[in-house]
Amino acid sequence: MKIVTILGARPQFIKAGSVSREISKHTDLEEVIVHTGQHYDANMSDIFFNQMKIPKPHHYLDVNGLSHGAMTGQMLEKIEKVLLDEKPDWVMVYGDTNSTLAGALAASKLHIKVAHIEAGLRSFNMKMPEEVNRILTDRISNTLFCPTDSAMQNLSNEGYDGLDVKVVKSGDVMQDGAMFYKNLALKPNVDIKDKYILCTIHRAENTDDVQRLKSIFEALVVLSNDVQIILPLHPRTKKILESLEIDISGLTIIDPVGYLEMVWLIDHCKLVMTDSGGLQKE
Repeated sequence: MKIVTILGARPQFIKAGSVSREISKHTDLEEVIVHTGQHYDANMSDIFFNQMKIPKPHHYLDVNGLSHGAMTGQMLEKIEKVLLDEKPDWVMVYGDTNSTLAGALAASKLHIKVAHIEAGLRSFNMKMPEEVNRILTDRISNTLFCPTDSAMQNLSNEGYDGLDVKVVKSGDVMQDGAMFYKNLALKPNVDIKDKYILCTIHRAENTDDVQRLKSIFEALVVLSNDVQIILPLHPRTKKILESLEIDISGLTIIDPVGYLEMVWLIDHCKLVMTDSGGLQKE
């Protein structure tokens, strides 16, 4: 059996690694990995894949830096070409990115079976592009692998019990990954105290709202009087803070870290403060 796995962002590779390691144990299964390039990351070199024990992609589509519509459309076109060439039995997609939806659409239109991992998750906020992606992907998939009971219930509430689709409670591949990588975690090269709070902020609802951003950092500065706040900060967010002259002097601001460093920070911190759904789960 041949499986084509569609991935587009670093977190998806980490999740897929748990499944790929199991697939590799079966001689009757062949996996072909497609990287759409949705989240271009210069750090995703051979070193990254070797360090993370993740198979390197067989195809790189180099689709990034576009609007949602243009990105999804280009991915759909390029993924279709790969599928016509590879002729897989199944296409496997993860989560809720544009790559997820494009992969599921391309496969569905070619009548190739689709497996959606992390199916049934809902934020119930249709303003989020991820919510649109996950709902549409679930609907055109043949097998839905749900991580939790609540995900199973969401699909039941939406009428999936009456549809010709297989729904499986498989457990959470993100948890599998976190457990696997815990023993490989690396301490960042930063001055870290015994007790610290790990904080991240990246969502546009927070970074693009001036008053909200100021309120968040005012609170963080107050907290930093009692405990170290370690904040891996994206350069874009840092520029916003500097332009608004927001005080961050009491915080331990560091550059974004790799996954293994983040696992170490999560494992040793006193508390996590974040707007990242993925980090909350980890």
